[in-house]
Amino acid sequence: MIRCSVSDRARIYAIGDIHGRVDLLRRLVRAIEADFRDSPTADCLTVTLGDYIDRGPNSRGVIELLIQNPFPTPYVALKGNHEALLERFLVEPIVAKDWRYCGGLETLQSYGVDVHHVMRGRHYDAAAEALAAAMPSSHLGFLQNLRLSLASDRYFFCHAGVRPGTPLSAQSEDDLLWIREDFLGSRVKFGKIIVHGHSPVAEPEIQVNRVNVDTGAFITGRLTCAVLEGERIRFLSAI
Repeated sequence: MIRCSVSDRARIYAIGDIHGRVDLLRRLVRAIEADFRDSPTADCLTVTLGDYIDRGPNSRGVIELLIQNPFPTPYVALKGNHEALLERFLVEPIVAKDWRYCGGLETLQSYGVDVHHVMRGRHYDAAAEALAAAMPSSHLGFLQNLRLSLASDRYFFCHAGVRPGTPLSAQSEDDLLWIREDFLGSRVKFGKIIVHGHSPVAEPEIQVNRVNVDTGAFITGRLTCAVLEGERIRFLSAI
């Protein structure tokens, strides 16, 4: 398991699932810049919680922007289950049998890959080769260097959530990227507040043991960022 720990920051910006909406990401960057400018702090970090690709129209643009760190703070990018699907597709093209129904077609199109045959369940190998050829090495490097989790003194950041009853230090990659019902339905305290995405909600939610910032940007047109300052939690949105 890949982990990263940081000392508790004065402020952490945590951004939910972007899913190809580079337009909303640019607006949220501006909102973070304005927030940081209005209330500057020397100790600050931005974290993105994964699912940069699929479903929305411009996965390539999202990755290209994130590679540049457009934020006014240091930046850590976490991995989502959709990035895991893309990585598997490049080595196991048969993954497209499922990935094409989860937004993979939109990602392929954003890199200029013809999806005519993939839509019909054919020629997955050729599509994987075309994607590998079309993706800049910097994009592949970005994907390969994504972290699974990030911990501060108070918060634990990951894409999907954690397995109740399992120490945070022993969480599996599968749970960090994919867990849903067992985590969402739990009121167990995990030792830290879990900040996650993966499960879209109409409004960002704060529970006793977790904070969900996935507001379904690709379909709702709303991308959300939690602003964490000690016990204080507030939200920024781009619409």
